[in-house]
Formats: sequence, structure tokens, C-alpha cells
Amino acid sequence: MGEVQFEEDDVTEEPTPDALETPEAEEQPIKQRKNGLYPGVSDELAENMKSGWADTELHDLSPIEQASNTARRRAALSARFPGERLVVPAGNLRTRSNDTEYSFRAATEYAYLTGDQTENGVLVLEPEAAGGHKATVYLLPRSNRENGEFWLDGQGELWVGRRHSLGEAERRLRLPAKDVRELADQLRAATGPVRVVRGHDAGIEAALTDKVTAERDEELRVFLSEQRLVKDEFEIAQLQSAVDSTVRGFEDVVKVLDKAEATSERYIEGTFFLRARVEGNDVGYGSICAAGPHATTLHWVRNDGPVRSGDLLLLDAGVETTTLYTADVTRTLPVSGSYTPLQRKIYDAVYEAQEAGIAAVKPGAKYRDFHDAAQRVLATKLVEWGLVEGPVERVLELGLQRRWTLHGTGHMLGLDVHDCAVARTETYVAGTLEPGMCLTVEPGLYFQADDLTVPEEYRGIGVRIEDDILVTEDGNRNLSAGLPRSADDVEAWMARIVAQRS
Repeated sequence: MGEVQFEEDDVTEEPTPDALETPEAEEQPIKQRKNGLYPGVSDELAENMKSGWADTELHDLSPIEQASNTARRRAALSARFPGERLVVPAGNLRTRSNDTEYSFRAATEYAYLTGDQTENGVLVLEPEAAGGHKATVYLLPRSNRENGEFWLDGQGELWVGRRHSLGEAERRLRLPAKDVRELADQLRAATGPVRVVRGHDAGIEAALTDKVTAERDEELRVFLSEQRLVKDEFEIAQLQSAVDSTVRGFEDVVKVLDKAEATSERYIEGTFFLRARVEGNDVGYGSICAAGPHATTLHWVRNDGPVRSGDLLLLDAGVETTTLYTADVTRTLPVSGSYTPLQRKIYDAVYEAQEAGIAAVKPGAKYRDFHDAAQRVLATKLVEWGLVEGPVERVLELGLQRRWTLHGTGHMLGLDVHDCAVARTETYVAGTLEPGMCLTVEPGLYFQADDLTVPEEYRGIGVRIEDDILVTEDGNRNLSAGLPRSADDVEAWMARIVAQRS
């Protein structure tokens, strides 16, 4: 009985980018995997697996909801770079360990311009002689049945699920779709100016290595970052959806605080993650579930510490929607349900600072205004408490409050939790707020456990309050207003949830 060189029925190593570059890859045998239980595939089995499968092409697919929005975004990109070929990759799978991969998350720029989220995808805008660009999305077609990829390869259809066909992708995305395995050769042969978004697809970058420059590519990346500063209606709706799910996730956590006390911060992390996976795609960033002195560590994501009655829980978490927009909300909750007098004093100071910051968010205001307003309140409190020598103007000028406030008071929010991060300083931090911008306002006070400059009773207390604020035509809207903020409201909210649990 003859044997063909197919991979055995076991998880395989990920195909290399070169193996996906050309149509000839369709006929290449699937690589044999060491230590598999099957030595090979018989000719008879190989032929058997090629036939007897129903036609599963999906003919009634509707365009994705944001298709008209992505078309407008591509038009704006086209207008900014006339006559140039623009290449925007989604990225590739990354190995987590041996033959397992991290969950794939499409590059923000690619998702923003296409609405697609599949690995190995590449958007190409080809300049047209009459002006403008023709946009094409390059994707892997459905896994091959002639060479056995669909059942033998670790990324085949029977292993990881069905990919959309190119025709299905065209209907969903309202974009022409072609085989991405042909793209590298096309790019190598391309002439004229080219720009690529770097850092996501090494194979695509290698094909363009003699055609691009770091400076020109950075201009493309900066433009795409600045393009996202003002959100459209679809994006605002997605951010509100993310926030609404996040509010429910915070309620979930309060319901199980007794179980967290019996275990650890991990119970809180897992509880919120369940909500994120049920109602969205994932968490938008590693959840910060910081109890007790861990609350003074800004990005505490180990989440392996104890949860004790009498301590505070700083929960900073956000649900990411299925379209990849994320919320970013923080509440600092008393594990017992009630703040101690000192905890309340510190919490009220942060709340007052946040109120001042939110009030400063309005169209025409400088981006920095909300930060400056919040920091002034906190500096004033620190002087009043005798923790730093005044006057307040001196403290602010020298930045002395930063020993306990540490971070900036907010950031842009959208497809990335720290959205638009590579925008030019003059359009972001030194810019002016416009309707449609969405940002966080999140002042905090953090008294480290080993800080000998503050009274002992302050040490180990960390408080942050964070909300997601949309700039509107006449001011702002707090997207996360559904989650109580003041100390009294937080205590009353927690009491209601605990009563329902009982």
C-alpha cells in the first residue's frame, strides 16, 4: 500500500510566511510532524478525504454593519496619499508554546479600514491612473482539500474552523478579495512609491524591503492614528456597548466578593473575564484586580493576592466588543461594602478631582485642560493634609504631587485602550478637543506601603476612579455613568447587590 507525504492527524507546526506566498503552496505536501501517532496517510485515505463533502458556500451573506464606515475611512486615506501604493497588514499568528498560538487580534489599522479580523489578511490600496485608489483585501481562501490541508494542517478547517471563502469575504466586506499567497510576489514586482504599516507581517515587509523607508512608513502610521481621534457614529455606539457590558461585569464582581475573599484576586479576574467573553470578544487589556496595597501598583495584572474585608479593591477593566472597541473603567470599592473614614477622605478627594476633570472636557478646550484641573484638586488636597509643602502653585510647577498621583489623568480610547498613541503631539496632547473624541478621565492617589513621607495609616491605600467620556457638541457625555461614582452611591449600590445575592 503506497503512502503519500501528508501530515498525520495531529496538530502541526504553523506554516511559514514563505509557504503561503505562492499558489504552488496549494500542491505542496503537508509537513510530517515528529512524534505523531500516524506514520503517514495512505493513498486510499487521501483520495477518500477529497470527496463526499457538501457545498457549504454561504450565498446570503450581508455586508458587515460598518462597511460604509470603512469605505469612508479608506477614501480619506486615499486622499491623503495620492499616487502611492498603501499596504496595511492584519498580522500573523504568534506562537505561545511549541505548536499552540496566542489568540489572534487583528492589527488596529487593518481592522479600522476593513472591519475584517482574520490572520494573514492584507489591505492594499493601488493607485489608479484617473486618481484615487482601488482597494483590495488579500486573504487566505478556504483551506485546500486537494492536498489535505483542511484536515491535516494545524490551521486547517477541521482543526480551527472554517475560513470564509474569498467570495464570501467580498460580500461581507464590500471589497474585492484575492488570495494573499499571491501578494508577496506582486509586491516584489511593484513599481512606484509604496508605504506599509510595519510591525505586523514580516513576510510582507520583506517583499517591500527595497521599496519603502522608515520615515515614509511612519507618516502612514501617524496618519492612521490621527484619523481615529474623532469617532464616527458606529464607533461611538460600539464604545457605549463596550461600556455597558463592562458595567455589568463590575456588578458581577460585587456579587462574588465573598468568593474572592475565600480565594484571591484571580476570582475577580475570572468573573469579569466571563462577562467579556460572553458579551464581547475579550477583555480590552489585562484586567487590574488590585486589592489592598496592590492598588498602589498602577498596572497590577498578576492578580494573585488576597482580598480582605477592610481593604479597598481597585478594579480597572474593560470589555472589548466583537468589533474590537474597548471600554476602560475603574472603580475603587470597599471589600466590606463600607469605606473607613480615611479611605473615604482619600476617595472623596479623587472623586472631586475627577469631577473637575470631567467638567473641563468640552469642544474647543485644550486636551490638557482636564488633566490640569484634576491635578490642581489633588495638589490642593495634599497641601491641606500636610503631605507636601505649599503653596499649590509651587507644587504644580515642580510636579511634587506626582509622588502620589503618578500618571496622567487620561488618554484617548477606541480600538486600542490607549488609542491614537502615535498621533503627533500637536494633534493629541497639545491639541484641542472636538466632538466625537472619546477619552478617559482617571485621576488617582497612591500611597505606597513603604512611603515613609506619609502617616502610617495612609500607606498601602490606592484609589483611582475612571470613566469614559465622549466629547459632544455642547459638552460631554459620560458613557460609563451607569456605574456609581460617589462614595455614598458606591456603598448603596454594593449594598443592593449584596442584598439581592442573599
